[in-house]
This record gives sequence, C-alpha cells and structure tokens, in this order.
Amino acid sequence: MVYEFAKYPDGTLVVFSDIRKKENGEEYIRVSFERPTENGFDTVVFELPSYEIVEQDGNYTDEEINEFRKTVENGAHLFFKYAREGGLKFA
Repeated sequence: MVYEFAKYPDGTLVVFSDIRKKENGEEYIRVSFERPTENGFDTVVFELPSYEIVEQDGNYTDEEINEFRKTVENGAHLFFKYAREGGLKFA
C-alpha cells in the first residue's frame, strides 16, 4: 500500500509505503518523490531507516534531492507513525 504525504508546487508528489520487512525481519518504509514530466516522471526513492536512495531517475537537481533528504530525515518518525496507522487521515 502507498499513502500520499504532500504535494509540492512544482507537482512533485510525496508518497510513502506501508511498513515492510526484509528477510532478516528489519522493518523499512520507502518514501518516493515523483514529478510528472513530458516523458514520464522524475523520481527519487529513499528507504527508511537507512535514508539511502534506492531509486533515482530523471532530472531532480542535487539541491532538490538534498531538500528531499531533509524532509525524509526530519519526518522519519511521522512516516513510520502514519504507516502503522494506515496513512494520513484527512477531514
């Protein structure tokens, strides 16, 4: 399952996965930043709790990627919380 977290003014959509488990039992979440383009999407996917980029495609700048990394690092506890609760609840 994937849950919407935020949408940036440039159209970048931030989504996060449900909690998944690796073979060793470690829990992880994937947080994706995707922006539509003429030819598909610009994409950057981070894995928590390692904060590693596990997928990158398209034309995001280094500055944009650094801002995304800050979002992931500062919001890690929220991504895990909302993944456990089944996403954000909007009124």
